[in-house]
Amino acid sequence: MSAARSASAAPDRRTVLKLAAASALVPGFAVTAGTTPARAADGGAHGLSVFGDLKYGSDFSHFSYADPAAPKGGRHVTTPSTWAFNQSPLTYNTFNGFVLKGDAPPRIEITFDSLMVRALDEPDAVYGLVARSVSVSDDGNAYTFDLRPEARFHDGSPLTAEDVAFAVTLLKDKGHPNIGQVLRELESVEAVAPDRVVFTFTGRQSRDLPLFVTQLPILSKAYYSEVDFEASTLVPPLGSGPYKVGDFGVGRYVDYERVEDWWAKDLPVSVGHYNFDVIRLEFFRDRQVAFEAFKKGSLTLREEFTSKTWATEYNFPAVTEGRVVRENFPDDRPSGAQGFFLNTRRAVFADPRVREALDHAFDFEWSNKNLFFDLYKRTESFFENSTMKASGPPSADELVLLEPFRGSVPDEVFGEPYVPPVSDGSGQDRRLLRRASQLLTEAGWKRSGDMVRNEAGNTLDIEFMERSKQFERIALPFIKNLRLLGVNARFRLVDPAQFQSRLKDFDFDVTTRRYALSSTPGESIRQFWGSAAAGISGSNNLSGIRSDAIDAMIEKIIEAPDRPSLEVAARALDRLLRAGRYWVPQWYKGSHNMAMWDVYGYPETKPKHGFPVDSVWWRDAAKADAIGFQG
Repeated sequence: MSAARSASAAPDRRTVLKLAAASALVPGFAVTAGTTPARAADGGAHGLSVFGDLKYGSDFSHFSYADPAAPKGGRHVTTPSTWAFNQSPLTYNTFNGFVLKGDAPPRIEITFDSLMVRALDEPDAVYGLVARSVSVSDDGNAYTFDLRPEARFHDGSPLTAEDVAFAVTLLKDKGHPNIGQVLRELESVEAVAPDRVVFTFTGRQSRDLPLFVTQLPILSKAYYSEVDFEASTLVPPLGSGPYKVGDFGVGRYVDYERVEDWWAKDLPVSVGHYNFDVIRLEFFRDRQVAFEAFKKGSLTLREEFTSKTWATEYNFPAVTEGRVVRENFPDDRPSGAQGFFLNTRRAVFADPRVREALDHAFDFEWSNKNLFFDLYKRTESFFENSTMKASGPPSADELVLLEPFRGSVPDEVFGEPYVPPVSDGSGQDRRLLRRASQLLTEAGWKRSGDMVRNEAGNTLDIEFMERSKQFERIALPFIKNLRLLGVNARFRLVDPAQFQSRLKDFDFDVTTRRYALSSTPGESIRQFWGSAAAGISGSNNLSGIRSDAIDAMIEKIIEAPDRPSLEVAARALDRLLRAGRYWVPQWYKGSHNMAMWDVYGYPETKPKHGFPVDSVWWRDAAKADAIGFQG
């Protein structure tokens, strides 16, 4: 089983919160001062990337992974597999998806346009949507966007520079913390003409902040001058994007209906995209119930995250008859970070030896064989499946970054990076449990009867908080081993609303999460591991990490002048994070297990840096007719 992914900002088809996915609103890209991208006809840049390289020229007709001949029509019905900000995959009670309050449905961002959009076949490039071009000042502190005059909101009102300036300022002041914190070095946004907006930065901005703003949703100034932006509301928002909210049942389903006269449908960044007439998200609190709905045809596509189901349960009639097909699509992006996150704000996790003891009690090898049908690999790194993963002793370049912290960080940082122990697969490896017991003793937890206690006589109590019953079968063997060690561990399943609330307030001991990470990490990683984020409600720093060394490596990544420098800093950061024992890493697989009723068409080329099913796939009417599918 694998958790669906989350990202810190908008989903990239994967976070995750694809933290991620994980996605247009979680940019891990930037432009540096001195970048000289290709120029648009008016002299401005038609696209930007971190280090100035662009695949597509100013005269490109469409992204190569989108089919310009893709037919429009039909319905795409699925369950959320990525979410961000205050979005929830299990339920929703508001359509306000850019604040901390409430639970919003995933993909609400497709009802809004942005200045620029990502090209998913490049590591970090963006190209103009609302913005027809952008110019950068010599000092890199001012970005001037010229807007397309044809841009419109769904009510027909023009989308102007005033709306852009209003939206970004509003999001900075009142938006979700994962937006507001990133925008703190944005000094001002000024509409200098109806079709021109200037962003001015303080000079202390990170490398990717200027491009972060290009991906933010553009909100109508007129609309939100009358509507309270911070309020939870079930009134569909006024947007300008390729879809708008249609039919919905609160907490049960939501339809995103294609806007047939969308003003941007013929732009190069849009050609071949947004082919379904309706994208419906269905919400289930139980994964098995959702699977039954898929078997009956109530859902047309399912990304399977449960290995047991993938290996043993796709034997129902629609599969054997060929009406439901299964495909495995490779995923070449960093696999992200999935694990049991340990909340170091809790006193019981203050000592890293306690945290390491938990790692020795989790028998991945047994779980992979008996629960996952050997479909997964053990995660070792926060940058798994990428060139940013640390291995072997630090390189000379890594040591230059790490040496200033020698003596204040664990010595192992300067040697081989920490990797989780490998068990004998018995489910109760005595060697590993003996080492775990030794670590607890060293940390001051001594055996007293059936429990371990500290000097004050308190037991070591740990609660695993989850929102999906599917994780119970994984957590319970882990809990069994912890109890053998004398740890009072228990599993608690909470409803989605309570889970979201407790997560935002860091009111948990241990929880499972997966984060989608960009191929070019940028400003958003402060929200994952930065000390300042540890005290901000709703941030992605679940473990409560506070470390000067980690903060310094984050800055090195964000300020890296080129990709080799970025990768060196990321590997140094990876060593520090792994040495901190902030989690019990779980597993990953570099692929998407997709099951679908055989009604889909999709381009031959899959982009390396994304999996945009709902934007570039289409409904194949001939296939649907061939299997008699009417849903």
